[in-house]
Amino acid sequence: MKTALPPSVETPSGKDVAYENFPVGSWLLPARLRPHIAVFYAFARAIDDIADNPGLAQADKVVRLDGFEDVLLGRAPDQEGFEKAARMRATLAETGIVPSHCVDLLSAFKQDATKQRYADWDDLMGYCILSAAPVGRFLLDLNGGSRDGYSASDALCMALQVINHLQDCQDDYRQLDRVYLPLDWMAGEGAVVEDLDAASTSPALRRVLDRVLRGSNDLMVRARLLPEHLVSGRLAMESAAILNIAGRLSRLLARRDPLARRIKLTKAEYLWCCIRGVASIAV
Repeated sequence: MKTALPPSVETPSGKDVAYENFPVGSWLLPARLRPHIAVFYAFARAIDDIADNPGLAQADKVVRLDGFEDVLLGRAPDQEGFEKAARMRATLAETGIVPSHCVDLLSAFKQDATKQRYADWDDLMGYCILSAAPVGRFLLDLNGGSRDGYSASDALCMALQVINHLQDCQDDYRQLDRVYLPLDWMAGEGAVVEDLDAASTSPALRRVLDRVLRGSNDLMVRARLLPEHLVSGRLAMESAAILNIAGRLSRLLARRDPLARRIKLTKAEYLWCCIRGVASIAV
């Protein structure tokens, strides 16, 4: 029997589109589609915040996420606290997009609630295909798809996820005791998870971070094929901008210490990446 839910199901973190590494529902995309993107983002942010709330017990997180899934799939009636799941279900019905992308996100965040370590790179990629790839797949389905399927989109989203893990590696460890660095690489380089609590990166941990960055850069090789295969020229421009953002962040992470401070783009850098991306498609 499921545990009774508290009156307030969501646990907002305060994160919004300004926190993200990529444009969410930007002016580059058709105005008629932006409301659907906003619904998807709100749904994803709500369930991510539940999984990342350090004040909730693991079982409580899973119960809340199960509730979102039940309402999303119509297995439970619409109820207070799950409005974003109901709106997501309505968007899926209106657009004809399959619910599996949302279900995969829920699976990833349930995993976040119960799993705190990743044995190797393949283990981490198994998480990223659930936690990151669905975002790109939803956008592709909403914008007419890709002539090359989901492959390049998956690679870009997974690379962005890995970059985000590196940006937040210390906070994830300190706040949630969650480590997304492959444990076999940690052991091979002589690093331990406690290194993430230091004021600066140890040489051993730096080698691990560099290996993870190389893995992300390998994904980016496949991801760079994405714009040319997209049916939507507007989505091609947005994806080109995101590719530039990811590349810039990767270079910064290679040179700077994410334990000393969170590595992120300035507004000027972000804007320049977007301009370059749009120009590369528009010419």
